[in-house]
Amino acid sequence: MKNHAGHEHTHHAGHGSHNGHGGARPGGLSVSENGYTLELDSTILTAGVQPISFRVTGPDGQAVTEFVPEHEKELHFIAVRRDTAGFQHVHPVRDEKGTWSVELALEPGDWRLFADVHPVGHDGTMTLGIDVAVAGPYDPRPLPEATGIAQIGEYTVALDGELVPGVASALTLTVSRTGRPVTDLQPYLAAYGHLVALRVGDLGYLHVHPEGGPSDGTTAPGPEIAFMAVAPSAGTYRLYLDFQHDDAVRTAEFTVRTTEVATPPPTAPEYSSHHAHH
Repeated sequence: MKNHAGHEHTHHAGHGSHNGHGGARPGGLSVSENGYTLELDSTILTAGVQPISFRVTGPDGQAVTEFVPEHEKELHFIAVRRDTAGFQHVHPVRDEKGTWSVELALEPGDWRLFADVHPVGHDGTMTLGIDVAVAGPYDPRPLPEATGIAQIGEYTVALDGELVPGVASALTLTVSRTGRPVTDLQPYLAAYGHLVALRVGDLGYLHVHPEGGPSDGTTAPGPEIAFMAVAPSAGTYRLYLDFQHDDAVRTAEFTVRTTEVATPPPTAPEYSSHHAHH
């Protein structure tokens, strides 16, 4: 683990270039990428707390057993229902043969599962996605209204900043509890918060990385958590912030619509050149 800091740096650089300023295609839209495939033991599940098992197979068709840790984990597993409800960020356990196991709390409906991994020998991280069907009467929820405030029990999280298509922009999330700023956030996955952004409509997965962290000696443990994000296109996105306080991880959810950068007023070069001549 002595090279972990190096992995972090590579991880963030990879994310930035992957979704670079051109607004590249988000991850998670394909079950297979660069010869790597997400394989679930079953894509039809029953509702309730369910065990999930899966593998990431490599170009040779075999289950991958060596991964570069990113944010302290070999694999990040995200589950969300297609209507953006039920978000869960969990950390499965891998056996020596490359089979991962974890439990998810599932309501009926169509779900999207994401595996965020960096296989050894592959250049950077990738996000693979797969659909699963959870049996039972499905009651899809309307998309929550766009708001800059999320309430989770005693905690309030305020979102400041805008998502701009094709441009890296700063997002700041400020955590308070019963009206008081939280200044003792606990490290979670080598940061004071972990942010996932999904594009509404296809659940395209955006890589978002924190600015600073617990190990740099300068980043404060709250109330603010800063991130950089690139929206690959105009549209609506769902943001999910995981943060840890009082030994519990909580998730704040937001609906965000992209904005265009304010353009400067047009110049009048004809007038300028004419004016210069006189």
